Amino acid sequence: MKQETTRTPPRDRPEPSLRARVVSKIITFGALFQRPMTLGVRGLVIDAEDRVLLVRHTYVPGFYLPGGGVEGGETMLQALTRELQEEGGVDLLSAPALHGVYLNRRVSTRDHVGLYVVRHFACQGKEPDHEIAETGFFPLGDLPPGVTPATRARIAEVLDGEPISPYW
Repeated sequence: MKQETTRTPPRDRPEPSLRARVVSKIITFGALFQRPMTLGVRGLVIDAEDRVLLVRHTYVPGFYLPGGGVEGGETMLQALTRELQEEGGVDLLSAPALHGVYLNRRVSTRDHVGLYVVRHFACQGKEPDHEIAETGFFPLGDLPPGVTPATRARIAEVLDGEPISPYW
């Protein structure tokens, strides 16, 4: 039986600052008390020109797919709907497709992320605020510097037919 190996992609983003690492640990630690298993959602929002929506947060470096945590009493789709509106000014026009659910080992052994592919939407845009520093639709061949490896991997899975990983 062939053993599966995983490669660590080269870092194309700066190391998170001490502040970013501390904030991330505090959020994760607090979530463990609220929900022993954490669950989040991300949306791969693709416009008519095959550009993808990316967001840059104020508290961690890099560009990410929009999304966030699923709150108690909320479905994954409700959380995605809320997060897309909050982070990107995106309103769903039809149900998105669930692409996969991933284990996010970088955060915790109990953190899972559902990825939805969003193709039918309206977007009013999003002004920067205390959480979101920047949003934009980017062509696949011209993604901004600092796109996280997980974001690049999910884009490649959906749009380039790369094998789907079980890990975020």
